[in-house]
This record gives sequence, structure tokens and C-alpha cells, in this order.
Amino acid sequence: MASIDIQNVKKAYGHVQVLHDIDLKIKDGEFVVLVGPSGCGKSTLLRMIAGLEGVTAGEMRIDGKRVNDLHPKDRDIAMVFQSYALYPHMNVAGNMSYSLKLRKAAKEKITAAVAGAASKLGLEALLDRRPRALSGGQRQRVAMGRAIVRQPKAFLFDEPLSNLDARLREQMRAEIKKMHGELKATSIYVTHDQIEAMTLADRIVAMFGGVVQQVGAPLELYDHPANMFVAGFIGSPGMNFLEATYAGGSVTLADKTVVTLPGALALEDGAKVTVGIRPEHVVLAAEGEGMAATVDLVEPTGFGIILHLSLHGLAFKVFTTDRAALSAGPTVHVGFPSKQIHVFDSSGVRANPVAPQA
Repeated sequence: MASIDIQNVKKAYGHVQVLHDIDLKIKDGEFVVLVGPSGCGKSTLLRMIAGLEGVTAGEMRIDGKRVNDLHPKDRDIAMVFQSYALYPHMNVAGNMSYSLKLRKAAKEKITAAVAGAASKLGLEALLDRRPRALSGGQRQRVAMGRAIVRQPKAFLFDEPLSNLDARLREQMRAEIKKMHGELKATSIYVTHDQIEAMTLADRIVAMFGGVVQQVGAPLELYDHPANMFVAGFIGSPGMNFLEATYAGGSVTLADKTVVTLPGALALEDGAKVTVGIRPEHVVLAAEGEGMAATVDLVEPTGFGIILHLSLHGLAFKVFTTDRAALSAGPTVHVGFPSKQIHVFDSSGVRANPVAPQA
């Protein structure tokens, strides 16, 4: 396996800049997920690593070797696409072994590699079937098996589960996680699904507008988002945001409610800020306590209930496991635990605590 080092990489199509100064170091054996909305540049970056797109500026290294000008076949990586791209006239074994046959590998090596990959992915009973006789999940496992038999330096996944239904996506996430645990393979995975990112990644790279917004462990992005984009994108349902004013270690909301923070922030008194709180951290308070909010919709999910509210004229969500919320009246009262509040400055960047005095 190999490390991947991306240094000040840019990508432009004519005068249109789509990636801006990407700096990213991926360690040997690490599972990194590129996540962001459609059009943020994550698939373009993956294709540049694969060699399917050229680098406009900057440098890309795989296992310490500069690969900017190397053809895809010379980079020793394997890619799993959103479309399975299987040969319809070949059976499962033929699809999985095709790249090794092109390399003129020994027959014994091919047989052993296919058998090993089939065992890891539960494909032993399907080796004689053709793609048309396979389910979507089975076809995706074959595509993964085709990548595994090559024993590449890195695996690249481009939204491989987006064509599957919800239950199959859940199953295949587990398959990919298990595969990575066994192979310890350097892997880069692109998705717009933040649940996939949270469950699969050693580190998440959150992207927006061709810029890396934050890099960190999944819970780091969840607990300490660097800006409002990351705060709103990571987590389901997404974070609630309310306008407020900061002063003296507390924030004052639009209805003059004052919420005390755990500590002072590096902000001037009177600064306009945005307060964020996740739906699962909002407390349903007794009548007369907290802030009154209008109930627009009650959405049971099985495990819990999502309340769609209007608070200060804005859409606001609460996630609770208390089934008493199913019978919520036209108005509920909500409270914000101070330790669960996130504060962002006027530019949308997370406000930092005041540095301790030396």
C-alpha cells in the first residue's frame, strides 16, 4: 500500500477554477472520505488522483513518487465506480480476473487471487454467473473484487453505493468497512452521503466550492465543526441556526432570550453571531420554560421523532426519542443546553474560546 500526498493542487477548465489549492496528506493504510454536495469538486479530485483528469497546478505523489504525468495504468491504483462497469459476456470469475490476464499473470496466481477476493466478499457461489443474473449489491461486490485481485497501492471509490437501495447501502457499507479492516488498504472514498462518511472514515475531508473546509476524524467534525457549512452538512437532521448577539460570555437571541455559554469567546461584545444547535441536543422544556415554538409537522422515524418547528420565524428541528412528542400540541417549549451550543462569527467561522492567560 502507499501514502498519497497532494500539494497545492488546482484544477481549472479554461477560465473556470474548480479546485483551489488542495493540500492533503493521506497516510499508508488510511481510509479517507471526501464528502460534500454535488459540484464541490470531490469526484474531480478523485479522478485527478487516478490520472483520469490532468493537474492544472501543484503536485501529486503516490508512495513518494510524483505522478502528475503518469498514465492511469502506471499509477498502480484500482477504482470502483458508481456504475459497476462489468463485462456482460463474462462471468464473475472472468470479470474479476480480467486485469490479471491482461498483465499475463500466471494461471495459478489468478486462480488464487480470485478465490481469495471471492471469499472475502461472499462471492464463492456466484463465480460462474454473468452480471445479468446478479443483484445490484452482488454486482457491486464483483466490482470491488475486481479491484482487490489487483493488489493495488490504493483503492479509489467514486460514490459506489448511490445506485443501491437503503438496505443494500447499509449492507455494502459494512462490507467495505470489513474489507478495509482485513486489507489495511489505503482508500479514498467519495460520497455526498454524510452517513457513509461518518461510518466509514478514519478521516473526513469536507469540501465545498472546490475548497477543503475541514479535515478530521468523523466525531471531530460533528463535535467541533470549523464553520457553518461543515456544521450544517455533518449530522442528520442538520444543525439549526439562529441569529444572535454576543456579549460577556453569553448570546442574546432575537426574542431577547439570553443563553449563557460555557466560557468566553474571542469576540467583541455586541458582535453579531450565528448560534447553532443540533436537533438531537435540543431539550423539550415544560410549559412556561424555554422558548415557545410552533409545531408545523411531527415526523416519526421509528427510533425517534423529528419535530419540525417554527422558532423566531425560522425552520427549526428537534429530534427526540420521547414518544410523548407524537401528541405534541400546536406549541412546544425548547431549551438549549449551553455545552451543546456552537457559535459562529459574522463570516461563518467557528468562534474560538478566549486563550488562557500565560
